[in-house]
Amino acid sequence: MRSIRGRKSAAASAELRTKVAELMPRAKDDLAELVAFRSVADPVEQPPEECEKAADWIVQAFTEVGLTGVKRSTTPDGSDCVHGHAPGPAGAPTVLLYCHYDVQPAVAQDGWRTPPWELTEGDDGRWYGRGAADCKGNVVVHLTALRALLALGPLPVTVKVIVEGSEEQGTGGLDARLPAHADLLRADAICMVDTGNAAVGQPTLSTSLRGETSVDVTVEALAGAVHSGAFGGPAPDPVTGLIAVLASLHDADGDTTVDGLEDTGIWPGVEYPADRFRADARVLDGVELVGGGAIADSVWARFSATVVGLDVPPVAGSVLAIQPSARARVSLRVPPGVKATDAQDALVEHLRSRVPWGLRHAIDRMTSGDPFAGSLSGPAFEALRSGLEEAYGRPLVTQGEGGSIPLCTVFERTFPDAEIMLYGVEEPACRIHAANESVAPSEIERLALAEALFLRAYGDGR
Repeated sequence: MRSIRGRKSAAASAELRTKVAELMPRAKDDLAELVAFRSVADPVEQPPEECEKAADWIVQAFTEVGLTGVKRSTTPDGSDCVHGHAPGPAGAPTVLLYCHYDVQPAVAQDGWRTPPWELTEGDDGRWYGRGAADCKGNVVVHLTALRALLALGPLPVTVKVIVEGSEEQGTGGLDARLPAHADLLRADAICMVDTGNAAVGQPTLSTSLRGETSVDVTVEALAGAVHSGAFGGPAPDPVTGLIAVLASLHDADGDTTVDGLEDTGIWPGVEYPADRFRADARVLDGVELVGGGAIADSVWARFSATVVGLDVPPVAGSVLAIQPSARARVSLRVPPGVKATDAQDALVEHLRSRVPWGLRHAIDRMTSGDPFAGSLSGPAFEALRSGLEEAYGRPLVTQGEGGSIPLCTVFERTFPDAEIMLYGVEEPACRIHAANESVAPSEIERLALAEALFLRAYGDGR
């Protein structure tokens, strides 16, 4: 026979599930209003007023939910974050809920089938629009979860909310502001809600993020461009030399090979099937995947070097000349367990040692952000696991993220005792950062329920 407490808990969970379902029309309205703000944190792309209007909307929305002291604060990069809190019972733990309201640029001519700044329901039932998933859908998750909880009683934990305004630009405004305002965001558990499930309907925690470091490598041979017919042969071609340097970053199978970096990591969590990866990455028919080992190992547990920029003459308008110089930007993704600065040191030395023909060269260090490993145990982790599994009706899996969220490592340094967990609505079909970004409304509903269940269970100590 089930205990009285167990029956009460089941009844309370059923009430939450019903309440979240009732709130979904409002969630859609919220998301439609948010998507309409062209909140790209780059004045070259969109007027700054668009971000300001989005931030003001979020201030009002969380104030109406019941948080106190909700306001905008300017960060060192000029963007505004939004923060507020709702006190829980005395002695209750504190949970910080993170998300961001800024988005990637979107141009209708880039292949959008629907207006990018207008939330549109597709024939497949998904909701389309820039930011629908990344990350305005997660703003709506927080609002819906809090509304559902507060409709049934007081909050069981102290809740703090921080909504970033320049995450997509990578300019580090909140990263720089956080250390000096640590008490504002101090919490026992930090929910970084800016990732996603392995697939629609599969509850997933992202438990690692690769770091990133990049360098610019420039090679020079001539005082100026010269005729390729008159001087080609003995005169060294910097473009060819640079290509040789860049080619050394991968072996014949396509695995990243940087001197001094061991690249044998194994991912212990969920697999990433090759056919799904091909579809997610939009690999053309007949083109092979590169590298050895499992896909999950390659994208979550190993290094990957990518040439992300190249300064050479474009084909259109090119002339028959040997160029005096060439430049490339190389990005290196760094798996957990390796400091980004150590990886950058190895990358610099590797590139320097491969420059041929005595070409003059310079290697300039650019970005550097450490990898991150999230919590895999503790009371908050167990409460979130329980909430996710109850909301989805399936066991939790863990995955890595190939991308980087530098704020995670800032939180880790600032709050070393906090449990930090990553989840969100951004599953592979969302096509974040691309044309036709979308979100599955079922993901918003289930994650809002999971978050509400988590907050309740964490506060009750179950």
